[in-house]
Amino acid sequence: MKIGFIGLGNVGGKLANSLLRKKLDLTVIDLNSTITKNFVSKGASTIDTPKELAKKVDLIITCLPSPSVCSEVMESKHGVINGLSKDKIWLEMSTTDESEVRRLGELVKNKGAIPLDGPVSGGCHRAATGNISIFVGGEYEFFKKILPVLTVMGKKILHTGKLGSASVLKVITNYLASVNLVSIGEALTVAKKSGMDLKTTYEAIKISSGNSFVHETESQVILNGSYNISFTMDLVVKDIGIFNALSKKHHIPLEVCPIIFNIFKEGQKKYGSRAWSSMIVKRLEDACNINLRAEGFPSELTDNDPEEKGYLI
Repeated sequence: MKIGFIGLGNVGGKLANSLLRKKLDLTVIDLNSTITKNFVSKGASTIDTPKELAKKVDLIITCLPSPSVCSEVMESKHGVINGLSKDKIWLEMSTTDESEVRRLGELVKNKGAIPLDGPVSGGCHRAATGNISIFVGGEYEFFKKILPVLTVMGKKILHTGKLGSASVLKVITNYLASVNLVSIGEALTVAKKSGMDLKTTYEAIKISSGNSFVHETESQVILNGSYNISFTMDLVVKDIGIFNALSKKHHIPLEVCPIIFNIFKEGQKKYGSRAWSSMIVKRLEDACNINLRAEGFPSELTDNDPEEKGYLI
């Protein structure tokens, strides 16, 4: 199967690199020519436009920062849709709005092609090793057809139902992680002001009922001071915004979400759109004139689990 990958950012670049590492036939496009040249130097091909890419390959993967960017890549004169033909598959791996995936999916189907949404979860460090989780929505027949590709990029692969269902679950899980991140900042701040050693606090939370994936990962780079989680403030605002809009669509009177949304919007304004999302805890560090530092924590996360062939769950 010939694969095309559009969007080689923090997540997309790592997913595409897994495909390249396993010697799959890969053509890439990214606005950053330096990144594209790096992939070409490692064995990938490149091409001028998404339209030409879609004509060349069997599976077109997009992994882009926002629904508007994806719309441009898909629908412009030289976009993916104008290069599609019967039985080609489009896999949207961006975190996006379910209604937008379905809208674009109809345009894809009008060309005789098949749309699937396949966002990932588990952090950039796991994307780098092929151990990330992947949700996929869309027709099961075509999900199975690309499963060998999915198991190269990810470890735990879940078919979630109809097109758009994976995108719903993705914004749900991102929302939960964002809430957890804010609560971790509060917990560490209370520990610090109470005179607790923060390394001991980290270990105590880790072995307690209050533990979480976010604590085990993001707390480490907070305590180091790098905050480098490879995920930025603007992306959190985008994802929580999609989750909030989804709740309003279904007339759900959420209580926590609006508070978290405002916290991250404030963090984005204060520290910048491209600040690491884990810098949200710095609001409390600044307010309390403290720093949440401890010795022995890494500046970047690495996945120490061995790379395994992915599997369907």
